[in-house]
Amino acid sequence: MPVGIFRVCLVVITAIVNHPLLFPKENGTVPENAEEIIQKMKEREESLRLEKLRLEQEIAHQEAMQKTLEKAAEVVEESKEEKVRWDMWTALSMVIFLLIELWRQDFQEGIWQDTGGEEDDMAVLGKAFKGVAFPDKAVLASFYEKRILGTTGDMARMREMVEGFADDLLEALRSVCNRDADMEVEDCMGVGSMYENWRVRKPFVCDLIVPFAPPEPYCFRSQTWCSGDSFPPDEQGYGTIKVCRADEDVTGCICDKTKLGEDMLCLLHSQANTTRPSSEMEDLLCFKNTQYLDADQVMKWFQIAVTKAWNRISHKYEFDLSFSLLDSPGALKIKFRSGKSIAFNLTPVVQYENSDVYFISHFPRSGLAADLPSSTHWFLTFAVYERRFIQLVSKMLPANACHVSCLQILSFLHGKQCSLTGPSGLTNYHLKTVMLHLLQARPSQDWAPEKLEARLQDMLKFLEKCLHEKKLYHFFIGNRKVPAELGFPIIFQRAEPLNLFRPFVLHRDVYRKTVDTFHEMLRNMSALINEYTVHIPLLIVCS
Repeated sequence: MPVGIFRVCLVVITAIVNHPLLFPKENGTVPENAEEIIQKMKEREESLRLEKLRLEQEIAHQEAMQKTLEKAAEVVEESKEEKVRWDMWTALSMVIFLLIELWRQDFQEGIWQDTGGEEDDMAVLGKAFKGVAFPDKAVLASFYEKRILGTTGDMARMREMVEGFADDLLEALRSVCNRDADMEVEDCMGVGSMYENWRVRKPFVCDLIVPFAPPEPYCFRSQTWCSGDSFPPDEQGYGTIKVCRADEDVTGCICDKTKLGEDMLCLLHSQANTTRPSSEMEDLLCFKNTQYLDADQVMKWFQIAVTKAWNRISHKYEFDLSFSLLDSPGALKIKFRSGKSIAFNLTPVVQYENSDVYFISHFPRSGLAADLPSSTHWFLTFAVYERRFIQLVSKMLPANACHVSCLQILSFLHGKQCSLTGPSGLTNYHLKTVMLHLLQARPSQDWAPEKLEARLQDMLKFLEKCLHEKKLYHFFIGNRKVPAELGFPIIFQRAEPLNLFRPFVLHRDVYRKTVDTFHEMLRNMSALINEYTVHIPLLIVCS
């Protein structure tokens, strides 16, 4: 019975539990939800696959970029190493080139200075002389006597007249100047071809230089390109002039180079000495806001002073005086009532230390001359030493030596050719420099009057050599064989040689014109000489 009751109860409970109304079908949508989940899982799987592909692409791109950067770094490193190797080779090549160039210049300079007894040196030159009819001794002697020798007396009379008038003019200039404020003018000196007796072409022009100095308590302190400081190549041959107080030590004290504090005082110099108003320095003909002498200011001062001096003494003379060139401070012209005129140059200069080297304010211009670097740069002239050297050597040469005759003939030929074909880069100063080099190189007996023809050929061949190499060294600068009797400053003897033909390297058109004029002069030499000579049919054909 109890078992039956238990069975009945178990059936009832089972029926109740499994009755559909009591437990609804909760899992009836399971199949539909499963499909949706599966679909979402597929979509998720697809998105993960795409993300994976994207990540793989990014990783591949980064790896490619990394490889590219590594390759670039390797290339840069290789280029640096190659550049270092190239720089080393370049530096080594430059050093070798400089050594070769220095050796070549020294070798050429040694040959230059020792050409005296070497006839073979001239034999290898003179290519332009082949086939040129060169006048013989008789023709040259006749030409020199008829065309050149007669001008010597005219030069002497003109020098005497110009020197006397210049002395009177400078004396009047001193009287009109303020001795306490203006520059002090010294006596003039004659230089150049008129005073070395080789001027041949008219009009004759006397060149006079006039040294001047600042008023007390000031003085000039000069600095040249060879005094130790580096100067660019275009400033070689120039210098600057500083106006200082006589008691000012420009090398020993640094008070004017360093800003001292307000509570510091220089014990060597007073405050009045260390600071000078700009107007005071301009009154001393300095460039604005500097202590350096200005060539343009000197030109204006000198022209005004000469004008005042002439106004004071003009009543004593029966001629007029005027400035002939605007860009030259002392280019003067005397005009007589008869219509004749005399030109001369009266140029202010500054003495270099205690020597006869002078800073010249304005140098005669030529087709080859370059403009001054600035108005505070002054050109150095060695004209006084050149005149002394010619006088010294002339005493050791045979009587009636032909050195001046050669220079006169060469100057005449070149001037005549330039009048026909136009100016060239050669000047009379270049021709005189050639003569000075040969005077030092050749023995004194080689300048006997009967050797005029040979020495003239030597000068022409030497000039041809210089034009071919574009090198003609200044006779005094860098020349350690200058006679000690001249008392020439040692600083210029030890300087590097100064190439007067350096502008030919920079101006090829001028160089071409100069060479063409020189060759044309050689071809026309016989005709130019015979034009002023009785015809003598004896000619030498150079081969």
